[in-house]
Amino acid sequence: MTNIIEVEDFTRHSEEKRTSAFRHEVQTYLERHPETQYVDILLNDLNGVFRGKRIPVSGLSKLDKGCYFPASVFAMDILGNTVEEAGLGQALGEPDNICLPVEGSLVPSASDPQHLAQLLLTMRNQDGTPFDVEPRNVLNHLWQQLRNQGLFPVVAVELEFYLVDKQRDAEGYIQPPCAPGSEERNMQCQVYSVDNLDHFAEVLQDIDSLAKQQGIPADGALAEASPGQFEINLHHTRNVLAACDHAILLKRLIRQVAEKHGMNATFMAKPYEEYAGSGMHIHLSMLDASDRNLFADDEGNDSPLLARSLAGMLDLMPASMALLAPNVNAYRRFVPDSFVPLQASWGHNNRTVALRIPCGDRDNHRVEYRVAGADANPYLVMSALLAGILHGVEQPALPLPAEVTGNGHEAEGLALPVRQSDALWEFEQSYPLQKLLGERFGFVWHTCKNHELMHFERLITATEIDWMLKNA
Repeated sequence: MTNIIEVEDFTRHSEEKRTSAFRHEVQTYLERHPETQYVDILLNDLNGVFRGKRIPVSGLSKLDKGCYFPASVFAMDILGNTVEEAGLGQALGEPDNICLPVEGSLVPSASDPQHLAQLLLTMRNQDGTPFDVEPRNVLNHLWQQLRNQGLFPVVAVELEFYLVDKQRDAEGYIQPPCAPGSEERNMQCQVYSVDNLDHFAEVLQDIDSLAKQQGIPADGALAEASPGQFEINLHHTRNVLAACDHAILLKRLIRQVAEKHGMNATFMAKPYEEYAGSGMHIHLSMLDASDRNLFADDEGNDSPLLARSLAGMLDLMPASMALLAPNVNAYRRFVPDSFVPLQASWGHNNRTVALRIPCGDRDNHRVEYRVAGADANPYLVMSALLAGILHGVEQPALPLPAEVTGNGHEAEGLALPVRQSDALWEFEQSYPLQKLLGERFGFVWHTCKNHELMHFERLITATEIDWMLKNA
């Protein structure tokens, strides 16, 4: 039943239960992996980057009471520099906050499964409540609000990525890797190519094997449209936090496996100018406490709740772009005729819209949210989606735009911002989104991303030199 899955809470009873459960988890893990020597303890920051440290395995016994990291971990730019204007660093005295293990996240590390483990952490405020700037806690709060209304989301994450040669081409650009054991470099676009899967079978098999070891419920890989590009889908789950935990851990695993095979893996939204970008698609349906799909009526058609959810997600989508496309490169995906939506739009069985209702029976009636890039933080992408649904449920008078049929790239509709500066402005101006995500989170996110953008815009690029040196 759906209602047996609990959001994370912080009552005294749950604290005692959590401590006991973690001790048992450590004991069971070490019985299965007796040669473990070290453990990576990991926080996931605003950008989806892991921050943490490596401790001796003996240190696990002390983690049931938690450990400490500075709150400024969640005020870093993409390069790991603390953005002091966000107010979580020196202005507060650079305080430490307690961090607790995430239950069930102690697993072998893909870099050395025999000797190295990894463990997720989550941060609390000084008063013991969830630290409201941590993306995982932002999502947990939104999930709890839905559950309080008797709404239980079921979600699945799809991730696209590129395998990239460590060596650059003659002009210094990145390039697809040679097939392992050969000098053959595929430069053609072949979507659904089984041959491409064969060429990189060892890499993909290692990803699949290690995902099983880590308990990540991943399907096999699909070769995407561009050379070296693949997609891996995660199974549907009623545990929204676990879905994002698995997505962020899968990204780490893929990078580690690629490194072992002498390649890089990248989740950049647009690593190549001439090839397709990489996206992160979210599938979502909504159940009641009896596991009935609330997005479909008795005949299997769109329900009133689905209509309100679509209206809410579409209304907040322009402001949500700051989360869905979190850096300058992310906006390179948003070009016409690239199966990337340019308007806040919806439709049935249509891959050119932002919110697609896929084919399926009544039990599988769902939404596919197709806007986010693979570089986005999964917790924040899911937060944007759930915030939109809550917005639609709480504002039932929101109008639902007409369904798009045909090519959504040519349809008229609410345009999405396709520059980061515009997206950050939309985000800052959206009181409904700020309220749902939390005002402190909104301030820190906007401050850090605006700082990052200003730093980027001060850089002098090779393209500027090429264009302007002799012509200006």
